[in-house]
Amino acid sequence: MKPFRERNPVIIGFIGFAVIAMLLVAAFRADRLPIIGAGDTYHAEFAEIGGLKSGNEVRVAGVPVGKVRDIELDGNKVKVTFKVDKGTRLGRETAAEIRIRTLLGAQFLALQPSGSGRLEKGGTIPESRTTPPYDVVQAFSDLSTTTEALDVDQISQALETLSDVAAQTPEEFRGAIRGVSDLSRNLAARDEQINTLLKNLKKVTGVINARDDQLVALVKDSSVLFDAISARREAIHRLLVSTQEISAQLTGLVKDTEADLQPALRQLRTVTTMLARNEQSLDRALTVMPGFLRVFANALGNGPWFDTYVKIGGAG
Repeated sequence: MKPFRERNPVIIGFIGFAVIAMLLVAAFRADRLPIIGAGDTYHAEFAEIGGLKSGNEVRVAGVPVGKVRDIELDGNKVKVTFKVDKGTRLGRETAAEIRIRTLLGAQFLALQPSGSGRLEKGGTIPESRTTPPYDVVQAFSDLSTTTEALDVDQISQALETLSDVAAQTPEEFRGAIRGVSDLSRNLAARDEQINTLLKNLKKVTGVINARDDQLVALVKDSSVLFDAISARREAIHRLLVSTQEISAQLTGLVKDTEADLQPALRQLRTVTTMLARNEQSLDRALTVMPGFLRVFANALGNGPWFDTYVKIGGAG
């Protein structure tokens, strides 16, 4: 066998890159590996899933136990694939329900374990044991059942009685009824605008729902900011207290030295007054003094004797 250092470095490099790529893929898909990503996968059939999406939580009794992995259309039903943690016990009659997690409309898949035994791995919870966030068909069925139970004769008699009573009511009551009628007509006239408003409101709520994680992060960041300000509050308080103490000490120092400062200031004012009064004399002295000092220095600059001369007599 060839020593490792004698092998082709290009082949070794390609193998190394391939191993690194496999490790990266395994790291990003670790939750799907048979050993590292421990957990069991199940399916649930729904007539309507509302805003449920891949990545939403799966909960049992309010405790997160997994994630929604995939959502696909299966005929006239929606098939939801989800994965739960290892050890989560789901009976054979387990039911599933889509519930609202936040006020912004984020949803999660709620499991209700029931029945003896265990739900088979990869098993499917049928539509008969699932509850969507809302069921339009069921709502209309309930409305039909309710309307069938109404007594039309009693309702007609009640309306006639109400009409008779309204005819004998005071003008104020009839005015209120007219106001309600006018309001109803105005609402009917603005029906298209109201529909547009509701559609735009739906779009807004959809955008807010899509930004749910960002809004939560914003609230958390704001909380961190307020905590930092609160933590600095004590330091700011100590700074203000120290400043107040320094001000009090300076005030006391000024009061203690006031008796000594006043005479010194008065003497300083006397000196400055005198200097101002003799300003011209000082200016003249400063002008003449340099020539005198130069001659005087020349006379005394040759040792312990005077170097000068005296001129006697004149020419001729």
